[in-house]
Amino acid sequence: MCCLVALAGLISPRLVLLLWWLFDPARWTSLFDNLIVPVLGFIFLPWTTLAYVLFAPTGFGGLAPIVVVLAVLIDAGTYGGGAFGNRRRDQRSWS
Repeated sequence: MCCLVALAGLISPRLVLLLWWLFDPARWTSLFDNLIVPVLGFIFLPWTTLAYVLFAPTGFGGLAPIVVVLAVLIDAGTYGGGAFGNRRRDQRSWS
């Protein structure tokens, strides 16, 4: 079961967030006061939200800050990679 959850996390962090929220809503209500922050995290920063929900209840010691920063970089790379690819395509259309 754990391997399937890890595989789903690699394939779709939004799917894991949704399933985690459905199966463990107590964790989510203890971390977030309202629904706005997790929904925005689900839409814009799924890897960061996943890392935060994983490490926040136990504290951010050890490898937790590194994992959260890595998740932020992965989310930023998701948006930046698309912009970089579009930039090259736009340059070809101008020449």
